[in-house]
Amino acid sequence: MATVSLTAERRAKLNKRCLHLAYATAGYNLAEGIVAVTAGAIASSTALLGFGLDSFVEVSSALVVIWQFRSKLPEAREKLALKLIAASFFALAAWITIDAVRSLLGQGEAEPSPVGIAIAAVSVIVMPALVWAKRRTGKELGSATVVADSVQTLLCTYLSGILLIGLVLNATLGWSWADPIAALVIAAVAIKEGVEAWRGEQCDDCAIPTGDGGQADACGCGPDCTDACCTGQKKDGETT
Repeated sequence: MATVSLTAERRAKLNKRCLHLAYATAGYNLAEGIVAVTAGAIASSTALLGFGLDSFVEVSSALVVIWQFRSKLPEAREKLALKLIAASFFALAAWITIDAVRSLLGQGEAEPSPVGIAIAAVSVIVMPALVWAKRRTGKELGSATVVADSVQTLLCTYLSGILLIGLVLNATLGWSWADPIAALVIAAVAIKEGVEAWRGEQCDDCAIPTGDGGQADACGCGPDCTDACCTGQKKDGETT
């Protein structure tokens, strides 16, 4: 895997952009989570509550990115940051699954929630812009953490669509079972993304962090490596 060399100035600019995107994500999702959880509690909606909790997970993911990129050497915190984001996925999936099963067993039916429909619709519009900006920045910077965080936001976009469909079906057709079914879909996607984040599979194009905080190539070496593996790549026309 070839890597693109960045100037110190460009890397600093991208690091700052990552922080700004993380702050924007944390702020929006905190407000979204409070509205969704409140509306979900009023309507006894498992899917809406799960969506609200996912918003708080998204906040925690953004805080991980902020923690990483406030460091003088963000690459050194990459692996731990990925593990923390993965753990947040698993915690979300566990809670949603338990509550969705409880609802399917008849322990409370969801009521229609116009506020829930509105917040889901707004998120379907807002989230894709954040996903695009994070993914583009993360790939250029070579940060698997930022790309994993963009997947968190992408998941939030999917959840918004799934939630919107479930709430509309419940409101228009009275299909209360659509709510916990939508919640289980949310949980399944969260588990999948959690596993990928834990394994560091979020970004095929990202560089592999090395022990000294530099960026590694396909051999797991840094840019100044003179090992035969790396020099062999250069002979084959690849750049580091």
